[in-house]
Amino acid sequence: MTAAPRNVVPPDPARLARQAPEEILDPDRPIVDAHHHLWDRPDHRYLLPELLEDTGSGHRVVSTVFIDCMAFYRAGASRLMRTVGETEFANGVAAMAASGVYGSTLACAAIVSHVDLTAGAPAVREALQAHVAAGNGRFRGIRHAGAWDVDTRVPRSHTNPPQGLYGQADFREGFAQLAPLGLSFEAWQYHPQLDEVLALARDFPQTSIILNHVGGPLGIGPYAGRQDETFAQWQQGMTALAACPNVVVKLGGLGMRIGVFDHHEQGDPPGSQEVAQAWAPWIHGAIERFGADRCLFESNFPVDKITCSYAVLWNAFKRMAQGASEAEKTALFSGTATRVYRL
Repeated sequence: MTAAPRNVVPPDPARLARQAPEEILDPDRPIVDAHHHLWDRPDHRYLLPELLEDTGSGHRVVSTVFIDCMAFYRAGASRLMRTVGETEFANGVAAMAASGVYGSTLACAAIVSHVDLTAGAPAVREALQAHVAAGNGRFRGIRHAGAWDVDTRVPRSHTNPPQGLYGQADFREGFAQLAPLGLSFEAWQYHPQLDEVLALARDFPQTSIILNHVGGPLGIGPYAGRQDETFAQWQQGMTALAACPNVVVKLGGLGMRIGVFDHHEQGDPPGSQEVAQAWAPWIHGAIERFGADRCLFESNFPVDKITCSYAVLWNAFKRMAQGASEAEKTALFSGTATRVYRL
């Protein structure tokens, strides 16, 4: 079993049991959950049964995208190649879901794992090809998280990146191997680092970059109580990134404990109206800059499950999308993810 990163805490079942039930909004709308994890850790288990319990809570989730989380790495393999075990695991889960035995949701229909892009071009390419083979047609790309802050109260990403990872020459040498293999890159960093993603997007225009968690706005440590300042800095970074056509944005991840909201600290989980009202400026700000065809909703479960239930979260997303056209709603809930991940 793998220990959870410091920025991940397991959800509290007793607290979630106090979640006020809600009628499912727009229940027939197809949803592609563009970002979730699966793991079996000493403090928390979230595997296919737990995922399907959430996706089966009322919304029409047709498929999901599995994202890197240090799950089931190969024992005894080299440091670079052990991550292939995660793709093998996720592909096995996908095969179980595709059998129809567990219902109609195609879990892990696309798979994103991790390769250390600083390992040198030949080794990186070999590792990427191993993931492609292990994914059996489902592997789509990698996430090499670069979230870092000078203040030690802000946890680094699970890969423990150095400062300025995305600008390192060895990282970029590995990054250059993605596009020739038709693979995408998931960018996970904090909002003060958006310029680092901007530089990558400009220098590698042929590489598809998926910005995780609305750009990673922080609300802890030195950023606590500074939401207005953070929002202004975030807006500036997102406006610049929107000029790069190879960047798309995941809408979600705002329920983490590192973020700008404290819903997870409330005794009872918030309802969808409260979540929608709080998150709307960030979600709408991203959509206004990138357009619905470059935005895709994500649950970030089970990480965001510390805030509210799956049913309530997607109700909140549907509330935030109420002013969108039918075509825009289709893009936000399924179309963009289907295109980006080639589902």
